[in-house]
Amino acid sequence: SWFPQEIQDIHHVFCLTFLFCLPVSQCARVWIPDAEEVWKSAELTKDYKNGDASLQLVLEDGTNIEHKLDPKTKNLPYLRNPDILVGENDLTALSYLHEPAVLHNLKVRFIDSKLIYTYCGIVLVAINPYETLPIYGTDIINAYSGQNMGDMDPHIFAVAEEAYKQMARDERNQSIIVSGESGAGKTVSAKYAMRYFATVSGSASEANIEEKVLASNPIMEAIGNAKTTRNDNSSRFGKYIEIGFDNRYRIIGANMRTYLLEKSRVVFQADEERNYHIFYQLCASAHLPEFKPLRLSSANDFLYTMQGRSPVIEGVDDTKELCTTRHAFTLLGINESYQMGLFQVLAAILHLGNVEIKDRDADSSLIPPNNRHLTAFCELVGVTYQDMAQWLCHRKLKTATETYIKPLPRLQATNARDALSKHIYAKLFNWIVEHVNKALITSIKQHSFIGVLDIYGFETFEINSFEQFCINYANEKLQQQFNMHVFKLEQEEYMKEQIPWTLIDFYDNQPCINLIEAKMGILDLLDEECKMPKGSDDSWAQKLYNTHLKTCSLFEKPRMSNRAFIIQHFADKVEYQCEGFLEKNKDTVNEEHINVLKASKFDLLVELFQDEIKATSPTGQVPGTGGRTRLSIKPDKSRETSSKEHKKTVGCQFRNSLQMLMETLNATTPHYVRCIKPNDFKLAFSFDPKRAVQQLRACGVLETIRISAAGFPSRWTYQEFFSRYRVLMKQKDVLPDKKLTCRNVLEKLVQDQDKYQFGKTKIFFRAGQVAYLEKLRADKLRAACIRIQKTIRCWLARKKYLRQRSAAITIQRFTRGYQARCLAKFLRRTQAATIIQKYQRMYVARKRYRQKQAAALAMQTILRAYMARQQYQALLREHKAVIIQKHIRGWLARCWYKRCLQAIVYLQCCIRRMRAKRELKKLKIEARSVEHFKKLNKGMENKIMQLQRKVDEQNKENRSVSERLVTLESSYAAESERMRGELGRLRGFEEEAKNKTNQVSSLLEELERLRKELSATQQEKKTIEDWAQTYRDEMEKMVSELKDQNGLLKKEKDDLNRLIQEQSQQMTEKMARAIVEETQQLETDLNEERSRYQNLLTEHLRLEEKYDDLKEDIARSSDVTRGIDTSLTLKLQKRLTELEQEKQSLRNELENKEEQFQRARARVLTCSHKTKYITLNIIYVIARQELESENKKLKHDLAEMRQSLLGDAASNTGAPGSPAYKVLLDQLNASCEELEVRKEEVLILRSQLVSQKEAMHHKVGTAIFFLADQKDFHKLNEDGELWLVNQGLKETIRLLEHQLQTQRRGYDSELEALRGELQNVKEENNRQQQLLAQNLQLPPEARIEASLQHEITRLTNENLDLMEQLEKQDRTIRKLKKQLKVYSKRIGEMGAGQTEGQTSPGQMVDEPIHPVNIPRREKDFQGMLEYKKEDELKLVKNLILELKPRGVAVNLIPGLPAYVLFMCLRHADYVNDDQKVRTLLTSTINSIKKILKKRGDDFETVSFWLSNTCRFLHCLKQYSGDEAFMKHNTQRQNEHCLSNFDLAEYRQVISDLAIQIYQQLIKCMENILQPMIAPALQFLFFFFWCTIQGVSGVKPTGLRKRTSSIADEGTYTLDSILRQLSAFHSTMCQHGTDPELIKQVVKQQFYIIGAVTLNNLLLRKDMCSWSKGMQIRYNVSQLEEWLRDKGLMTCGAKETLEPLIQAAQLLQVKKKTDEDAEAICSMCQALTTAQIVKVLNLYTPVNEFEERVSVAFIRTIQTRLRDRCESPQLLMDTKMIYPVTFPFNPSSLALETIQIPSSLNLGFLTRV
Repeated sequence: SWFPQEIQDIHHVFCLTFLFCLPVSQCARVWIPDAEEVWKSAELTKDYKNGDASLQLVLEDGTNIEHKLDPKTKNLPYLRNPDILVGENDLTALSYLHEPAVLHNLKVRFIDSKLIYTYCGIVLVAINPYETLPIYGTDIINAYSGQNMGDMDPHIFAVAEEAYKQMARDERNQSIIVSGESGAGKTVSAKYAMRYFATVSGSASEANIEEKVLASNPIMEAIGNAKTTRNDNSSRFGKYIEIGFDNRYRIIGANMRTYLLEKSRVVFQADEERNYHIFYQLCASAHLPEFKPLRLSSANDFLYTMQGRSPVIEGVDDTKELCTTRHAFTLLGINESYQMGLFQVLAAILHLGNVEIKDRDADSSLIPPNNRHLTAFCELVGVTYQDMAQWLCHRKLKTATETYIKPLPRLQATNARDALSKHIYAKLFNWIVEHVNKALITSIKQHSFIGVLDIYGFETFEINSFEQFCINYANEKLQQQFNMHVFKLEQEEYMKEQIPWTLIDFYDNQPCINLIEAKMGILDLLDEECKMPKGSDDSWAQKLYNTHLKTCSLFEKPRMSNRAFIIQHFADKVEYQCEGFLEKNKDTVNEEHINVLKASKFDLLVELFQDEIKATSPTGQVPGTGGRTRLSIKPDKSRETSSKEHKKTVGCQFRNSLQMLMETLNATTPHYVRCIKPNDFKLAFSFDPKRAVQQLRACGVLETIRISAAGFPSRWTYQEFFSRYRVLMKQKDVLPDKKLTCRNVLEKLVQDQDKYQFGKTKIFFRAGQVAYLEKLRADKLRAACIRIQKTIRCWLARKKYLRQRSAAITIQRFTRGYQARCLAKFLRRTQAATIIQKYQRMYVARKRYRQKQAAALAMQTILRAYMARQQYQALLREHKAVIIQKHIRGWLARCWYKRCLQAIVYLQCCIRRMRAKRELKKLKIEARSVEHFKKLNKGMENKIMQLQRKVDEQNKENRSVSERLVTLESSYAAESERMRGELGRLRGFEEEAKNKTNQVSSLLEELERLRKELSATQQEKKTIEDWAQTYRDEMEKMVSELKDQNGLLKKEKDDLNRLIQEQSQQMTEKMARAIVEETQQLETDLNEERSRYQNLLTEHLRLEEKYDDLKEDIARSSDVTRGIDTSLTLKLQKRLTELEQEKQSLRNELENKEEQFQRARARVLTCSHKTKYITLNIIYVIARQELESENKKLKHDLAEMRQSLLGDAASNTGAPGSPAYKVLLDQLNASCEELEVRKEEVLILRSQLVSQKEAMHHKVGTAIFFLADQKDFHKLNEDGELWLVNQGLKETIRLLEHQLQTQRRGYDSELEALRGELQNVKEENNRQQQLLAQNLQLPPEARIEASLQHEITRLTNENLDLMEQLEKQDRTIRKLKKQLKVYSKRIGEMGAGQTEGQTSPGQMVDEPIHPVNIPRREKDFQGMLEYKKEDELKLVKNLILELKPRGVAVNLIPGLPAYVLFMCLRHADYVNDDQKVRTLLTSTINSIKKILKKRGDDFETVSFWLSNTCRFLHCLKQYSGDEAFMKHNTQRQNEHCLSNFDLAEYRQVISDLAIQIYQQLIKCMENILQPMIAPALQFLFFFFWCTIQGVSGVKPTGLRKRTSSIADEGTYTLDSILRQLSAFHSTMCQHGTDPELIKQVVKQQFYIIGAVTLNNLLLRKDMCSWSKGMQIRYNVSQLEEWLRDKGLMTCGAKETLEPLIQAAQLLQVKKKTDEDAEAICSMCQALTTAQIVKVLNLYTPVNEFEERVSVAFIRTIQTRLRDRCESPQLLMDTKMIYPVTFPFNPSSLALETIQIPSSLNLGFLTRV
């Protein structure tokens, strides 16, 4: 093993000690080396005896092996830790500290528990999971914020919180050093650390500096990160970011320093690697219009981006990444023109790489003319083509007297081109870093900073060059600083505990550092060789050999090479190749190239090269690793000094920058994060032990272990030791002083006092002692368990025996009785059976005889009848057969004749057809031949024309020849004529013979063809007959099948009818459940909308408070008025945009909900019509109210912006007429128009209510009509539609019957009214007739007087009726006028808001107030308090601002200030003074806000004013005059209603104020409960703990602080929480808070308790054990008992604890089998899948009797829960506040009975 020899020696002693202490060593478990897995676990099968040469072991797979010991050292194998210690958060908590233990612990945590972070003392080990984990959200950040580092599970956020806390506590700068190999996750860890600081600290200004700090990450990743074979996003440079904080520890700025940019990657990439991301982002976005001038194309078209042959990273969209980069540039203040300039330079680099340089001859080269890439490069950078083309192929040599221009060979010219590309990119990189720093800098004084160092780890490859040399040199320096810091902390711990301290030798790498950087070291010799005129790599190597080979043991020379050297680094030996060291150290660029670029017309490029000395960072960049780092080194004034500074080598510059970095780190408190790469294949959660061991050695983790193991690595507080090992103590050993108790017990248990030391607060143990104590404890517990088991088993066995004996006696007694009863019964039955058999046999015999006789007679009758019928049928059948034969024979003869006739006709037709076909065929052949001839002749026309001339010439020759032949022809003419005649005669004979022969053959062929056709026809006839028979059979079969199917269908129909009847009940239940679920969903949606509104209200309050704070800052500091006003204006403008967007989203959501309600109503129309309609009305009313409240809030924000603009009028930036003022004013006008639109929408919503009501009745009628037309219900499908239609019809009929009954009742009532009127008319007619008869009997004078009297009476009655109607109309008119005035007032406010800066009723007292047109009433009431207008401020001051809640709550009636204010308001209403009403309400609201802002952290004050605000709101409702609020009033209270003003708007404002106070109350309670919750629910009461102490004690801990499982003094317990909850409850009760509101507060309290406790459980491994689950369940039961005592079990608080209860149950249930998994899935309904899996992964046994949860079981759980639809969020939202409601609670207290005590100093009030 390569593990340090010191640890091996120390561990050898510990192993021997431990083995000697064991009574039996046979089962000891050890680690043995293995070539594949590095270490394997084995177990001793035979006792080890001193002097044995080997050990007998058995591996975990059952293989027996013999492990031979080293004969020289006799070192024993490393011992394994107990299983209880495996998986510890801190490696230093392991009892045995050695390499296999560390490796195994990391592997178990990483593979089994999916935990990537582990502590190792002060180091956080982070293993790259190669998978995105949900452990970096804002909820996780909030959970770690404010926590101690050892209280939570290891995390990068814990390290960041520790650094932040130490910076604030110790007033000392901090550093977080993140290191590791490429691909280990350094950049991501650094990014998360910066995100934590940005989230926790916030910004000290309105510039959002934390966003800018985070925005620098995508920029630096784009220009400095690339894909390598090891990492898809590898940082190719190191960076150190200083995040600055002010004196309040808020981020104010940042500064970045970079190291070693890899410039060589710009021009070369290995296989499967890429160039820097920015190049591929540009190529992927080349299609965008703004990038057309760059002339870019695919990345495969450019040399600098195609060499790696891997232009695409899986899962990465380069186009989107460029958008992110550009957004980050914009956020950091780099405008669009500069961005395009940067992209222009980058595109020019790509084009320069494609410039092709060709050989002119052996010593020179050239660039072909009009090279398009060079042309593009020159156009992009603004230089001339000729200059660049010349100097790319030439260089200038200067001597003392002359200057020469030397051509360059193609290879050198290509290298010069690449060097220029690298130089330009380096300049661009430095320019971007400089401007990023400018954007992050701030004018506020920096108080402290936290630095985050993201730097490369130790590197060793097959070929190592100058780049690896510099990287390893930097790691040597960092490792030295790390060793010193670890040693210092270890020493301080011992000194603090006052235990003897022995200096520990640790590895000091100062000799290696001296070898590199000392005088005449490697860097000095390299710089000296670079200055030599003919210096070379070989000569430099010889100097190294001569100087260090014999003097330094860390320097070696390879055996087979003279151009390499070996350095023994702290991590490993590395062989460096000398080739290229000098060239890379010089970092030369052709000066003429620089001059050409300086002459560019491109301003950005000139800016990059305007000052070569200033632009080049003195830290240097390695060519091949590139980059220079900007440091604060000022160049000298003289040109000579500047020239020398420019000529500094890269090694010198890097050494200086590294020295400066070490000074910075030494001046801070460092925190270490070591990133480990688990495998080289980027596999998720795959662990390669070999690779892990190499990195653990290189990053210093094992060095920390070695230093810890050399001393006392295990540390226990006295309380923890007493808790854990109480079981090893006897009762007499327990003393009141626990220190003394621990000391006495430990001296008895461990004889060797050198194995432990007693400190002031802790006990320190040597390595292995904790394991020994754990073994003693386990043995003691095992013995106790065996004894308990023995006793219990004996008791169970005896109990079982006694139970079995008693059962046997009882069974015997009942069995014997049963047998006796059976015998008696058998005898009685035997006698009865004999009698029954006698009569039965007789009956059977008689019956059988009679049956046989009757059967014989019946058979004879049937047989004789059958024979007669058969004879008759035979005669009849014979007669009919004769008749049938006659007709059939005639029919067959006729058929035969017809067939013959048809055959003859058919034969004739065939012959004629055959002849016609032959004729047609001949004609076709002739036609084709002619046409073919024509086609041939068409192509030969030209040739014929050519040949015609030749024919003419030949004709001439033929004429001459023919003339000579004429003479010959004449001589032969006679002979020829004779021969022709003879020949013609012979031919005639031959032709005649041929014709006759052809005629015979054709006749034979025709005969043969006819025979074949006849046979074919016969075959066809047979086939048709067969087919007809087959068809007949198939049809018969089909008919039978159809009959069977018809029977099946009838059966299926019956089954379906039965199924429909069975489903009817199920559907009824289903519909009922659906209605319930729909109702619950509506309630949930309503709560969500209410919660959203209240959150917006909270945001408005926050902005309002911020606005007030800014106003105060303006008043205090006039120097920064302009900047603050500008930032305020921009912020309000941004807030206005957000509010408009939120309003739009609310409107969209309202529309969506309307659609959902319509769909829901359509589904359950037939069964829940009235309920749905009422619910929909409620939703519309709520939506209307929310729209109105949103409009009011937006109007308030607009008024604030107007006031801000008025405030800006004094400055130049916000003066009227300025562009900013006009823009904002236009936006305000647009918002006012939007408000008017919203008012119209409210009216439209109201109209829609009526229309939808009518539409609903119409839909019901339509549904009835449709159902009435359905005549055949059997045509419906089998999916239950028939039942639905039936049910719908029933419900519709029921609804129509109900409506019909209602209409009938209405008609009946109208009919009764008409009858009554008719009866009255009849009575009146009778009366008139009687009067007329009486009048006729009177004398004329009396008759006239009686008529007048009757007319006067009639007119009086009519007048009274008209007056009553007039009063009704007047009341209606007044009501309509009141509504009209309300709307006109709102329209007036909106119109006036465009020109005046007036606010809503919630405005400040000193602000202008727009008059409110309040409707008046004309009624007078008593019971008021009168005050003068000038006493209003005194009233508010004495009653609100200076009132002490405690005295009022104890001595006075609850809600007294609310009653007093309302009585004053009543008097203002009584005297009809609207200004007084408005100012009183506004002053009250603002004063309450002021007192809450001043004393918002005091729960008593907030509770007091919440109660009084609610009471004031209830009074406004109770005495408003609305009938809905007057139901519970007395007659006297109804007389006290407001008479002149309608304060509905102010009720809404006060309701919003109550919501704000409630949220403030919740925050106040949360601040009080938050520190108490986690420790209180983790620990039980002391008396309960005493019964189980020593059994469920805590596990051993590491170097870091851990929370004890026992409540120390000052630690919160559950009793503390219960007392605090009781205090909250009693305070609210004393203040007279509404009972319903108290229930909501308690529910919120319990939610906070459950959420905080569950989150703490999910982030702490030591909390996930069986004993902790038992403790939590006990504490939850105490909380439930508290609820029962207070009568609050129905408030919903218990349900909020359900996730915590289920988590505790999950810790206690069995976790092995599939049945257990099913039980867990059904039990943990309130927990998400992520939470369940997290608890199972974190479950840690505290004792050896418990077992870990297997990985297979966790996967089973994940598989079963895969279909759950839930949020992937791990932690519960502790900031979530349930939406609050204020149910109307009228008061029975009469206002006139209220007495005002003199202690309130309200003597100026007068009772009226």
